[in-house]
Amino acid sequence: MYVLIDNKNGVPIYEQIYTQIKNQIIAGELASHEMLPSIRGLAKDLRISFITTKRAYDELEKDGFIYTIQGKGCFVAPKNTELLREENLKKIEAHMEQILQLAASCGLSNEELMDMMKLMMEETV
Repeated sequence: MYVLIDNKNGVPIYEQIYTQIKNQIIAGELASHEMLPSIRGLAKDLRISFITTKRAYDELEKDGFIYTIQGKGCFVAPKNTELLREENLKKIEAHMEQILQLAASCGLSNEELMDMMKLMMEETV
């Protein structure tokens, strides 16, 4: 598992840890039931507070990405296809919002935008 903290980007450190681990789980880089570094160990490696790391792990567990076995540690939860689908839907919606903003800035009508989408879909099939 690889986590990189960027102190200059303004995103809270716990959120950076959460996002990077979540993305590695979704991408399959971390396998189901794989043991994660201990909270204290990760905090030490990243040179951050134990509390910050704990918050990231707590959020990951709350959202169903990891589970904890008392006295043994934290592990990657089995992939929940609905959870993964929901994550991908959020990403698609964000991209679609960007597309709509770009289309509006170019004066593209909804019909022209839909035509473009249909052409792209035909080309990929």
